[in-house]
Amino acid sequence: MTLESWIPLVTIGGTRCTVRLALALATVALAGCHRSPSGSGIPAGVRYVPRAEWGARPPVLPMRAHVPVRITIHHTGVAQDPRRSVESKLIGLQTFSQRDDSLASGRKKPAWADVPYHYYVAVDGAVAEGREWRFVGDSNTPYDPTGHLLIVVEGNFERDTLSSAQRKTLDILVPSQARRFRIPEAALGAHRDYAQTSCPGRALYAELPRLRGLIPSVATQGNQR
Repeated sequence: MTLESWIPLVTIGGTRCTVRLALALATVALAGCHRSPSGSGIPAGVRYVPRAEWGARPPVLPMRAHVPVRITIHHTGVAQDPRRSVESKLIGLQTFSQRDDSLASGRKKPAWADVPYHYYVAVDGAVAEGREWRFVGDSNTPYDPTGHLLIVVEGNFERDTLSSAQRKTLDILVPSQARRFRIPEAALGAHRDYAQTSCPGRALYAELPRLRGLIPSVATQGNQR
């Protein structure tokens, strides 16, 4: 008698199999499932990486509470890197954010409480949670981001173009957040609309009219927070 004959059998879809096989099948099914956690505000169909999953540290400074009344698009300003995981990118961004450091321009930035953006759209289309949306973000330019839901897209869109996965994610993410916070299409803007900067780059800025067209009228929106 072999060891395998002692493993109990279960039935899946009318087929008898070992518990070991059943567990393996369940693991495969879960690995391919990218449902957004309940209450995240991110629709199903988008791979969502919450703070706990990428290993976020707590904020290092006090933060101001706010309610988003507009959506503002940024870019990271660095080239897309499909070889690096989104978790690694967020750890690096938080480390940079929470210390005094130098910007690409050579200007100094102070330490921020946390990641400056609320959502990060990676080159593979994944969405990572940055700063909790209930708190005002940060900027390295002199504009007040109070009331702005900040979405940053990986890439330097003065040179890069959106990946097909990023475009698909933005087409889902932007209207869903507009619906969630009852934000009208006119309140979708970009960093350059509020400060003297090229952010989010020409290619991404050119997407804004199309994205505005995806936002339902406020009259048909329901608060889904």
